[in-house]
Amino acid sequence: MSPVTRRALREATRRKTRKSQMMAGTALAALFGTAATALLTLGPNEHALVAHAAQTTSSQASSGSSAAIQESVSRSESRSALSKESVSTNAGSGSWSLSDDKVDVSQLSRSKAKNSTVAKLLDADASVIPSGFNANHATGDTGNAYEFSQCTWWVYTRRHQLGLPVGSYFGNAYQWATSAKALGYWVDNTPRHVGDIVVFRQGQEDASTEYGHVAIVEKINSDGSIVTSESGEVMDGATYSRTLTNVHDYQYIHY
Repeated sequence: MSPVTRRALREATRRKTRKSQMMAGTALAALFGTAATALLTLGPNEHALVAHAAQTTSSQASSGSSAAIQESVSRSESRSALSKESVSTNAGSGSWSLSDDKVDVSQLSRSKAKNSTVAKLLDADASVIPSGFNANHATGDTGNAYEFSQCTWWVYTRRHQLGLPVGSYFGNAYQWATSAKALGYWVDNTPRHVGDIVVFRQGQEDASTEYGHVAIVEKINSDGSIVTSESGEVMDGATYSRTLTNVHDYQYIHY
């Protein structure tokens, strides 16, 4: 066996290098052929993925080192936060904004009364309302059971017009304050609001000596006197009014 010369070694190395390059080229050709075939059947998004895979594989074959592979597929080395201008505050067709409209809290009732008229009066009377008063007490109202044109009939009718509660069976006029108080109504000797019921004792201020009398407060004057609306049997459903100055001599049914 003849000795191996340096020239023979160099020739063998070159043949080996050419063989490796030819094998790598064949592999790349096969890869790109497969990728091209896949692109014909994939959607737009998949096209980008296949192209990226082919590029990555080509980089791997040409570099021959793991460091080069990692570099070719690495993401951006630096990242920056989105600017405020690029972020939309509206999603889709919806939108949201803070209105400049202000809620008028003075129009909101703080009481828990179911009757809206009573709720407003309760707010105004908050500092003087009796302790433990239940704004949602029983009203005793089942309809106007009083005889037409009597003082009791008118007072029931007028209270309904004003949105205030009233009982259907409070009895004779002079008994109204006692009957109302038994159901939980606020009753005292001070006129407070338009719509308060004035209760006259029997024979008081020309009231019936048998039945007494009731009326409605229509106005409270600046001097403390009150203007009433009233009816009676002889009025045939009509009403009249008068001004009373001795206001604390009567009882008043509020609500």
